[in-house]
Amino acid sequence: MDIGIFTDNVAGSQATVDNVVAEARRVHDAGFSSFWMPQIFGLESLTTLAIVGREVPGLNVGTDVVPTFRQHPMALAGQALTVSQAVGGRLTLGIGLSHQIVVESMWGLSYAKPARHMAEYLEALVPMLEGRPSSVNGESVTSHGTIMIKAPAPTLLVAALGPRMLGLAGRLAAGTITWMVGPATLKAHIAPSIRAAAEEAGRPEPRVVASLPICVTDDPAGARERAANVYVMYGQLPAYRAMLDREGVAGPEDVALIGSADQVAERLAGAFEAGATTVVANEFGTPDERAATREALATLL
Repeated sequence: MDIGIFTDNVAGSQATVDNVVAEARRVHDAGFSSFWMPQIFGLESLTTLAIVGREVPGLNVGTDVVPTFRQHPMALAGQALTVSQAVGGRLTLGIGLSHQIVVESMWGLSYAKPARHMAEYLEALVPMLEGRPSSVNGESVTSHGTIMIKAPAPTLLVAALGPRMLGLAGRLAAGTITWMVGPATLKAHIAPSIRAAAEEAGRPEPRVVASLPICVTDDPAGARERAANVYVMYGQLPAYRAMLDREGVAGPEDVALIGSADQVAERLAGAFEAGATTVVANEFGTPDERAATREALATLL
């Protein structure tokens, strides 16, 4: 099983670069192949991962995910290629739209026609990541230029849930990265949609990176209650709500992998059988539960 670890140590008093590096080193020492970091309202993910990748040789690093609206594709291409050079090509660049409430209410930008925005953004970004010139005159993106950095192109994943976004991810990127998507939805919707788009475009089999909350515990009822509280906003954001409804569940606690080590292993295997090529674990719970989760996941590598 290809299992990565998702850090939530990105905001607050303990969110320091040194602490993230120490966490990443523990992840690598435990045998995990990849370490993933979100871009929310704390440490800047690509900057931090450049340091992590230098300090922890051999560990693959990835963003889960960088919002596109907050920076021009030329700026993101330059930053991503700089990080790729710094970490020896071990970067996976996960990008996504974020959400209307963030883009409009926090950043003061228009969220109109988000799929069109992503199509134009990818049209500009992909050539620059590959060292080619970009020339786009779109409705939301204009980009003309080349990034002159000698570095391996990072693996590009697009956070995609709807059909149009999955089509873009399959045609223009190496795959998709999901959050809070259950196995039934992975199997019936995510995996077949992106694979069909990639096949039609003559591209290789796409990656499907499924990020999920995981807790190994002897108190599953308590862990479910904590998950319902910790992840409550993901049941309210329209994009994730649509996936939970498609799964036929009430909330995020129903797609979180919770239970004994054996129960979690069984549900994890179900995610891979449903089409995930990598599962990224967001470990949650008490310190003892987090330790038990890490130990159980390490035995599955």
